[in-house]
Amino acid sequence: MLKAVALGGLLLPAGVTSAAVNAHCTGVAELKLSAPQASQGSLILAVVRSQKAMREVTGKWNERNIYFWRGDSSVAVRGGVHTYQSQALLGVDLEKAPGDYEFSVSATMENGEHAECTAALTVRAGKFATESLTVQKQFVEPNEQQAQRAVAEQEKLRQIFDHITPEKLWHGPFRLPLTGGVRGTNFGKRRILNGQLRSPHTGADFPAPTGTPIHATQSGRVVVAEELYFSGNTVIIDHGLGVYSLYGHLSATDVAVGDAVKAGAVIGKVGATGRVTGPHLHWGVTVNKARVNPIQLVSQTVIR
Repeated sequence: MLKAVALGGLLLPAGVTSAAVNAHCTGVAELKLSAPQASQGSLILAVVRSQKAMREVTGKWNERNIYFWRGDSSVAVRGGVHTYQSQALLGVDLEKAPGDYEFSVSATMENGEHAECTAALTVRAGKFATESLTVQKQFVEPNEQQAQRAVAEQEKLRQIFDHITPEKLWHGPFRLPLTGGVRGTNFGKRRILNGQLRSPHTGADFPAPTGTPIHATQSGRVVVAEELYFSGNTVIIDHGLGVYSLYGHLSATDVAVGDAVKAGAVIGKVGATGRVTGPHLHWGVTVNKARVNPIQLVSQTVIR
C-alpha cells in the first residue's frame, strides 16, 4: 500500500509517477495525478513540476479548460535541487459517462520554453445506493408557476457556475461546514421521491438541529444568498478557479451577495426550508461545473 506524502499542499500517494498515471511529457516539465482513475463524483489533483520557473500552465479535460494555480514558489528535492510547481483540480461529474479520457497540459517557462503533457484518466461508474423519501407533493409535481420558477432558478445557477473567477480565493485546507465531528452522507444516492425516480443527490446531507451555525468551508465571495424553490434558503460561495460551495435549506442566512467571507465564518443556520424531510444542511460542491462529493475536499485531499 502506497504511503501518502504532502506535495506542495496536496496529498499525493508516494511513488506515483508520470508512468503510473499513463502520463507523457515533452520538454522540461512532468505531470503527476493523485490517481490514474476516478469514479463518478470524485476529485483528481494534478501537479505540473519543472526545475525551471513556469510563467503559465493551462490544461484541458472533458472538453473544458482546467485552471492551475501556483503552489509554493519552490520545493527542495534531492541533492538540493529546487522544482517549481502548479496545481489544478479535476472534477468528475456525478453523472459523467464511464470511459477513458485524455487530460492535456501546456506549460510555458519564464525563459520562453514550452512543455506539453498528456495523461489518460479512466472514469469508472460510482457505487451509489437508492433511497425512497416522502416529501410535499409540490416538490414532485409542481404546478405550472412553480415549475417555471424552478427552471428559471436552475438557469440562473448554471450561469453562475459557468463563470470562472481567474484567481484562487481560498487559503489553506477546506473544512467541514458544521462543527462537532458531524459527517455528511447521501452523496450520489439515487432518489425515489413519492414513488417517482428523480435525479441523484448532488450534495452531502448533515442532519442537525434547526439553528445550528453553518461555517464557510473556505474563503471566497458570496454569489447567492436567497430562497430557492428546491433548496430553500441558499448560500453559494465562489472560491475562485471554478470551485463553488452551496449550502441549502437554511433557516436563516447571515451573509449577502458580494460579501467576502473567510474560512470558518458563520454564513447561516441549519433549517428545513425547501424540499426536505427534516432539518439538515445540504452541502454541495462544483469544480469547473462538475458536481463532486464535497467530503473529498476535506477527507481525501489537502488543497492549499
